[in-house]
Amino acid sequence: MLYLAQVKQNKTSGEMELQLLARQQSQYLWDVIDSEVISYEPSLPLGDGALVLVELGDNQQVVKVEAAQNWVIHLVETYLSNEVMNPEWVEQEQEKVEQWRQEITAKSLDLTRRQLELETQKEHIQELEAKLKEEKEALEILRQKLEE
Repeated sequence: MLYLAQVKQNKTSGEMELQLLARQQSQYLWDVIDSEVISYEPSLPLGDGALVLVELGDNQQVVKVEAAQNWVIHLVETYLSNEVMNPEWVEQEQEKVEQWRQEITAKSLDLTRRQLELETQKEHIQELEAKLKEEKEALEILRQKLEE
């Protein structure tokens, strides 16, 4: 599993450690996690405080470590630059959200209407069943009288 981590030097032992900060859930989804520190035998010359991408295997074993600089710059260019997040982009996203909200509201109203129709039909069927039961009982009484 892939993690974003920060290289830390343990003040008491002087050994390098990785403080895990976030975990990748899917290609575009990351979760910020409670800080967890794991031991790290440096394979790259990274200083204290450096951000790294860490691939962990079974038993939290470090499989791969790489500097996160290019990854962070890619995030900034893709999601946080003026070319992407400008007022027009924000307005378009707000319009999309409003359109989705209206669609969901319309679907919700339609489902509510259908539910009410089904409940009405169910009540009508129950009334018909009760009426049929009464008629059946009345016919049974008549049949018994005719047999006597």
